[in-house]
Amino acid sequence: MLNISAARRAGKRGVELNMAPLIDMIFILLIFFLVTTSFVQETGLDIDKPSAATAVVRESADLVIGITRENRIFMGRREIDADRLRLAVERAITEKPEAEVLIVADTQSATGTVIEVMDACRLAGARAISMAAGIPEQQ
Repeated sequence: MLNISAARRAGKRGVELNMAPLIDMIFILLIFFLVTTSFVQETGLDIDKPSAATAVVRESADLVIGITRENRIFMGRREIDADRLRLAVERAITEKPEAEVLIVADTQSATGTVIEVMDACRLAGARAISMAAGIPEQQ
């Protein structure tokens, strides 16, 4: 006991923690998560998006609605009936009023289904609705 108090009076520290390895590990984990995380939320569905020469890369979308080639509608990763889509979009917009809607439609999906989804989003109060398109490969 005497030795500890004598060391304190002399200005010596008992244990020092080197922060450099800890900071290195945090940065490595941060880089790992940034590389493995997708910035644009995908539908998780097998959708063949049409390509457009004027397509613009978007960083994110608040609400993603997918339409498969069988004209099945998905919001997030859950299938939803066209009749219930408006209510679901209204709920999402209530939580985040400035929510941007991204519609990801398959090239083989019916135009009528796409229009129906867009109409439901507009009636629900969505202010920004975008269509997803792939960027064509340069030849």
